[in-house]
Amino acid sequence: MGVKPVKNPSPARSAATRNPERTRGLILSAALKEFAAQGFAGARVDAIARSAGINKRMLYHYFGDKEELFRAVLRRKITERQAWAESLSGDPAESLPFWFEATCKDTDWVRLLTWEALAGGETVIDEAPRQAAVQSALKRVLRQQARGQISAEFDPRHIMLAMRSLTMFPLAFPQLTRLIMGCSVFDPKFQKERAVFLKQFAAAFKPTARPVVKIKSKR
Repeated sequence: MGVKPVKNPSPARSAATRNPERTRGLILSAALKEFAAQGFAGARVDAIARSAGINKRMLYHYFGDKEELFRAVLRRKITERQAWAESLSGDPAESLPFWFEATCKDTDWVRLLTWEALAGGETVIDEAPRQAAVQSALKRVLRQQARGQISAEFDPRHIMLAMRSLTMFPLAFPQLTRLIMGCSVFDPKFQKERAVFLKQFAAAFKPTARPVVKIKSKR
């Protein structure tokens, strides 16, 4: 009997074995796009694996199942956005334009959240860590209020919700943006105008300057 030739491993599998962190990154990037395009229920693991250039067995090796992969995508995005938030000064005139511009470059994240909302119900996958991230963001708002960057008259929860609405709404509802503005949310002119508007509108979150009352001295 002849000796059977040894099959060479596929390039994708060899690369995955040599660089697991790179492979994880490729899977997470492919998963974000698939979840954003199809929602959690509609996303297909084989499509994610194909896009990442690996087989399904390798994907399951790294992430277990589709829900764990979705959790990993969420945590990666939340960690990324927390790092951005920590790098900002806390001044709404800086943060509002920044978050709008970041959202314009991250439409997959907006679509993923939109699909999640369409799924119905208020319970979300990986809720506990996400709630912890929200609480961390609220503490940042409280610190900004303590520094006088944001008015302490406002409930920090409403501040946070208002800021997210201002920066995410145009991307979440592009059809309404077009109807109101007469142009696409992806029009560079609109995006530039929106960033300028947000910088100006940031004054609405600032503490109100109170007039100084001078007390006349008695003679």
